[in-house]
Amino acid sequence: MSNDTAVLQMTVNEVIRRFPATVTLFGRWGIDACCGGSLPVGEAAARYGMDPKTVAAELERAIRDAA
Repeated sequence: MSNDTAVLQMTVNEVIRRFPATVTLFGRWGIDACCGGSLPVGEAAARYGMDPKTVAAELERAIRDAA
């Protein structure tokens, strides 16, 4: 992934499925695949009181580090 806005548009479940290393971050943020999994990452971040751009940057970093 190279565009952080792309990860914001993917659902939480899609990100976890494609990039398993991200599950730890979602757990730390309190976003689980059950209750927030069908939401786009940007929407889930906002719903849980987080800045979507910050969430995207952290996810991108985890994805890069796992590669």
